[in-house]
Amino acid sequence: MADLPPAPVIDVIIPAYNEVHSISHVILEIPKGLVREIIVVDNNSTDDTGLIARASGATVLQEHRAGYGYACLRGMAHCFGRPAEEQPDIIVFLDGDYSDYPKDMPQVLAPILRGEADMVIGSRALGKREKGSMLPQQIFGNWLATTLLHSFYGARFTDLGPFRAIRASALKKINMQDKTYGWTVEMQLKAAKLKLRTTEVPVRYRRRIGKSKVSGTVAGTLGAGYKILWTIFKYL
Repeated sequence: MADLPPAPVIDVIIPAYNEVHSISHVILEIPKGLVREIIVVDNNSTDDTGLIARASGATVLQEHRAGYGYACLRGMAHCFGRPAEEQPDIIVFLDGDYSDYPKDMPQVLAPILRGEADMVIGSRALGKREKGSMLPQQIFGNWLATTLLHSFYGARFTDLGPFRAIRASALKKINMQDKTYGWTVEMQLKAAKLKLRTTEVPVRYRRRIGKSKVSGTVAGTLGAGYKILWTIFKYL
């Protein structure tokens, strides 16, 4: 009997800022045996997010520069800083606020594992959302951004959801640069420009634990909206 190919190495990156009440739930609900390493990037928290994450079994990195993109880039630097033979094959990103369902990770990974996609977005628009989990401005912002992505880049997405999986080789090609709110849309538009194979799968979404630092404030909402639109037009 021929030897089976080795299972792909999967690492998870979770950017987290002041998520002391939620981070352990996220870590402990990631399916056991599916991933090699859970990497929590503590983005200059003022609470015990890092301590709780480490106690829950995660590798904890510190990124003192505030910004979602900065935290994700720090996690990527950790993954790609390993010797070549130890680097992951696939990287999963999800939030640390427990709004995503870590148990949905197998379905997010499935198109990549079947060899059908290079990147998979977990779409909240296609999945089941708990009432109040996404505010009206978030729903409108997602619709506007994905409509512009289709118009300008030919990309067919319904969401800029944070829960996503991507081949490490594809992530390197994309050459992520954004340090703050433009992170998700940069990845999706660059994937379209590079003609990577992308798809979406429905994922569940619930009300987060605690208050959102972005959609929960007027300044955060306006700042995120501006940066997302600016990023879309920047790469035209």
